Amino acid sequence: MSGASEIYHQDFHAWAMRNAELIRQGRLAEIDGEHVAEELESMGKSQQRALGSRLTVLLAHLLKWRHQPGGRGASWRNTITLQRIELEELLEENPSLHPMLPAVAPGAYRKARLWAANETQLDLGTFPTICPFGLEEMLDEDFWPD
Repeated sequence: MSGASEIYHQDFHAWAMRNAELIRQGRLAEIDGEHVAEELESMGKSQQRALGSRLTVLLAHLLKWRHQPGGRGASWRNTITLQRIELEELLEENPSLHPMLPAVAPGAYRKARLWAANETQLDLGTFPTICPFGLEEMLDEDFWPD
């Protein structure tokens, strides 16, 4: 195992700071290229997971809003509003994620459906198997399912 790989496995922070400095100095031959590439890929995947996670939370609350009107309150409204803002910011910071929305949405909805059923204690069959909200509706701050 090379020195760079040893540091990577022993002290990730030190490894990251060292490689960032090497890149800034233009000393590219000295960087731990394989691990740098792995970490960059991991960062990209993390942003994609964040997209799915935020969408799941938003969809769960939109479902609860629609199917349990008696539970509507400030907390649900805040969650829906904040998730929309967080999604908007995530997509602004990472425009390449926007085309991934159609692929991420079905998995997010599947989880949201289970979440909504568990939290509302309504039968899972109460919630459609296919997401009843379009992407534009999900992200539209003026859309509230009634």
